Amino acid sequence: MKNIFFSFLFFGSLLYAQNGLFTQAQLPFINLWKKIPDGPGPGGESIVSAKGSITHISTPKLIIHQPQNPNGIAILVISGGGYAHIESGSEGYPASEWLKSLGITAFELQYRLPEEGWANISVPFQDAQRALRIIRKNAGKYKIDPNKIGVLGFSAGGHLAGYISSTFNTVYYHPQDDIDLISAQPNFTAMIYPVVSMLPPNNTTHSFKSLLGKGSDEQDQANLSVEKQVNAQTPITFLAQSEDDPISPVENSILMYQALKDHKVPAELHLFQSGGHGWGLGKKGTNTGEWKELFLKWLKVNGIYTSDQ
Repeated sequence: MKNIFFSFLFFGSLLYAQNGLFTQAQLPFINLWKKIPDGPGPGGESIVSAKGSITHISTPKLIIHQPQNPNGIAILVISGGGYAHIESGSEGYPASEWLKSLGITAFELQYRLPEEGWANISVPFQDAQRALRIIRKNAGKYKIDPNKIGVLGFSAGGHLAGYISSTFNTVYYHPQDDIDLISAQPNFTAMIYPVVSMLPPNNTTHSFKSLLGKGSDEQDQANLSVEKQVNAQTPITFLAQSEDDPISPVENSILMYQALKDHKVPAELHLFQSGGHGWGLGKKGTNTGEWKELFLKWLKVNGIYTSDQ
């Protein structure tokens, strides 16, 4: 692929989990941009905590978790972190490795954070939109069916996943090359304990503070509320959340589900009695981990993941 820099990921750019701490690993990655829009950004290398929380993101990229025998499905995986950091260690990395074990090609998104010196709060939307186009552009290379490309997001990543799924035709950046002529519409969307609404009474999240804050008006809040963007072209959607979520109220998923039904978009919502927030693949002592099997069954029902995969 001539216009995208392809290399390997080394210590200092991103670290991956081993024995509970993040350590050096080699994974292929694709830088999203030839010229990163709306800079300057933070500059320098990313900062990664011992548990895999990433900040100081100057160069957004796709981390490729490629299975040995790909089954044609690709998923863009988006960690949360309130648009203030990226929780790769507890969300994006383990989810991508789980998908990889199923033959699904996972592309973990390391996206720009709005409060790190960028000129536009839409930089995460730019990165996610560009990422979907790059995945579709490279479908042949990675043995992907271009009609089986989805997005999976956790928490703030759920907001990002849901938002770009409904606003895929919005122009978030000036086109740079032929990649930007490709559709950015996902074929399916999964939102796990997502942030959805930026409107009262649900605008108490860190995502709201990072994107809008106290100075925002009701129109700004509605414009960044995922449930207000849902339309008849929004992809089929899977939702899962705990009823006792203290960070993103469960009403977020309920609002999203209702908006999907109002627009006749096929959707499935699973609410767990307990589990709180940030449980990634599942929290011990709860049944939140069942979302994975429910998600796979949902993919099968919709003809995306077949029984022999």
